[in-house]
Order: sequence, then C-alpha cells, then structure tokens
Amino acid sequence: MTNYDVVIIGAGMSGLAAGIRAKMLGHEKVAIVERHTIAGGLNSYYQRGRRQFDVGLHALTNFARPGEKNRPLLKICKQLRIPYDSLQLKEQRFSTIQFPFGAINFSNNKQDLISSLASLFPDEVAGLQRLTEFLAQFQETDLTRPFVSTRAELTHFFQNQNLVEMLLWPLLIYGSACEDDMDFGQFAIMFKAIYQEGFSRPMGGVRTIIDLLLERYKNLGGEIFFKKEVKSLHSTGQSSIQALEFKDGEIWQTGTILSSVGLHETWHLAQMENALAPTGRMSFTESIFVFDSAPGQHGPTIAFYSGHPSAQYHRPSTLFDRESAVICFPNNYANCEYRETVVRVTHPANYELWKNLTRVEYLQEKEKVKEAGLALVARNYGLDTTKLVFHDVFTPLTVERYTGHRAGAVYGSPHKIKNGVTPFSNLFLIGTDQGFLGVVGALLSGISMANLHLFQPTSFSTQVQNEI
Repeated sequence: MTNYDVVIIGAGMSGLAAGIRAKMLGHEKVAIVERHTIAGGLNSYYQRGRRQFDVGLHALTNFARPGEKNRPLLKICKQLRIPYDSLQLKEQRFSTIQFPFGAINFSNNKQDLISSLASLFPDEVAGLQRLTEFLAQFQETDLTRPFVSTRAELTHFFQNQNLVEMLLWPLLIYGSACEDDMDFGQFAIMFKAIYQEGFSRPMGGVRTIIDLLLERYKNLGGEIFFKKEVKSLHSTGQSSIQALEFKDGEIWQTGTILSSVGLHETWHLAQMENALAPTGRMSFTESIFVFDSAPGQHGPTIAFYSGHPSAQYHRPSTLFDRESAVICFPNNYANCEYRETVVRVTHPANYELWKNLTRVEYLQEKEKVKEAGLALVARNYGLDTTKLVFHDVFTPLTVERYTGHRAGAVYGSPHKIKNGVTPFSNLFLIGTDQGFLGVVGALLSGISMANLHLFQPTSFSTQVQNEI
C-alpha cells in the first residue's frame, strides 16, 4: 500500500504553498492530489484558440515593492523562496467604486483614495484617518478572534452611510462568504490588501504564479498527481484518518492530510455529513469579452459598479443581479501594451434558479448575461460592441462543476475554521474554508497551516522556522 508522510488534497494556491512548506519543513514523502488536469483551483486558466484566459484571478492584491516592511506578498516570497522579480508584476492604473450618487477612485498610492473620498465626503476624511490608525494596530490574523460585524464596527468611524456602502462594496465582492456583511478581521485584511497596498497582475496572468509554485515544489522533491480524485477518507472511530481511497480504486496511507477542497466537501469525504455547517450562498456569473481594439490608456483597471444606492451583496431573487458588477480590464495595467481589450464582467447570481433551468433555458439565460455585460461596458466605458471578437460566459453551475464547491459558492461556507483543526487529529483545513481568501490569502493559508500543523523539530525545519 502506498504511504506518504503528508497528502494535500487539491492543487490550488493553498495546496501548492502548503506542499512547498511541507518539503521545506523536512517531510520526506509529500504528495498533492488533484482531480483536474491542471493546477490552480479557483484561480486557474484555460485556452480558447490562441488566447489564454484566467479563471478567478481579476488582480493580485497586496502589491508590494522590494524592501517594503511587513508586506504579505514579500513574506510569501520569503517563505516559499520564490524571487520577487519572477512574479513580473505590473501595477494597476487605478480602480473606481461607482454608485448612483458618485464615484471614488483609488490606486496603489494611498493618497489617491483620501483625495477622492474628500471630494465626495469632505466631512468623513477624519473618520478614514481614525479607521486607518485603528487598523494599523489591529491583529487581523488572530486565529482565535470570533466573528464581529463590519457594518456595526464602521458606525464608530463614519456618519455617512453612503460612504460605508462604497468602502464595503469592493471588499465584500472580493472577499466575503457572508451575505451583506463580513467579519471585521476579514475586513481589516481586505482593507489593507486593496486600499493600502493595491492591485497588480503578473505578466502572463495567473499561470505565471502557478508555474512558479509547481517548479519550486517539484524541485524540492514533492510529488503531484493529476486526475486523482479522492473518493473517501477512512477513519477508525473519530480519532484520526488512516487512509485515503481514490476513485480509481487505490488506497493510500498517510500521516497527515491537508484538505483545500472546502469544509462541506472535506466532511463529505470523511462521512461526517451530520457535521455540516451552512452552505455558502454567494456565487456569480462572469462574462469574458475580447474586443479588437487596444485598451484605453486612461480608463480604470477595475470598476466596482452598483446601480443600487447600497451594496447588494446577497443571492439575488433573479438569475443574476445586472445592477451589481465588477468590471475588470485584466490587460489594462501600467506599462503594458496590447492589441486587444479584454473585459470581465462579474455579477452576483442565484445558484438554485440556474440549477432549475432546462438546457434550452440555460443557454438562453447565458445569452442574457452576455447582453447585460455588453450593455454595461458600452454605457460606462464607451467600448464599441461591434468590435467584439470573442466571448464566453460562466454561471454558478460552471463554478460548481470545475471547483467542486457546493452551490458554486466561490468563497465557501460562511463558517470558517481559522486554525484549520477538525475532529480528526491528522486532518486539517487549508484554503477558502480556513478563512484566508483570494490568491494571496490562499497562499498565506497554505503556508500558515503547514507551519502550524506540520512543524517537526529537526535541525533543518527549526532553521526554516526561525527564519520566518
């Protein structure tokens, strides 16, 4: 019977990062198992003709320059021993939050947010300063902190509800598993990641990051198996997992398992259906458009659009909410020149309504998603829709099919296991349902959970741990 020291379920960002750390901490036999044919998980890529498209990644948060202190991105590079320059990062031009009553712009220069906010909400600048100072001392990575409502906390800093809605909107849609609110610890993480550090994108898209992680992991001697889907986890009583059974019939024994496939999905593998937490309700549609024209040099990199007067971050009563969207221009970055313009338009969507459609209805409704996205970018950014040369649309059913997340819940369950601990002594959660979201969050999740649960007191691993 095959035996491994550590088995990691899922070759997403958290799984790859955890695999690297496991090898660096001295574990000899480490395997990552992935049911798909490529790595990346929620943040992957696919090819259509000569064009390659990212899935998941709109932008990389937590932009940092070499030498800056206490930056998560630089800590990741140090922990994984990946050279910063190999990421080939290009900075955003600027991003915008657009509501019916006005817009706020921000960039990787923190002063731009302050100036833009001051023009629309001059009486709230002092509140922003107080919030910034408070967050500078806040320990958002405390794994023991209970859920605290961000909406409740923000009343201590701002009087104008319109500003609260605007500041929340990008952070909700880029990082909350809860409807219409988020844990204040997660808010602190996302506020710093987006408003204080900012967006960038690697040249070559998400594949650049995936390839770097795979190369590093393999060079350390880690093994990875694609098209290798776990069927069940075998336990003796409730103490520990003894073996993994795969759908191809193989059975492996292992010392420790790190699972990145989600809380519900992991419980299902371990035959713990009675322990299920609430299923996440937030899923999305996304339209990808390619236009035969160069990106506008003066437009935003990302627009967080709301046609509603408040942030409507919940499962809509319709198939998708056409008045709530993220409009991303993934090739409109500083110092980048492209012949074509790529646009991604993302809307909150209702999984149950999509699931109940017939095949004919499904295709018809996908066409409506496409038309709504085209109308939005034409109306707000003047793109000539007659120059559309390619489009694709995915729905919550697509998300469920390719990620395995129940109900297409991109951000997983609202119930997070921050320390990764499960009822089994050798099974730990990493990734989305551990609680750190996005590409940077997933990498940090894999690193931190590996450091917490896989450390063994050998001379080499102690040296590695001391360097953290």
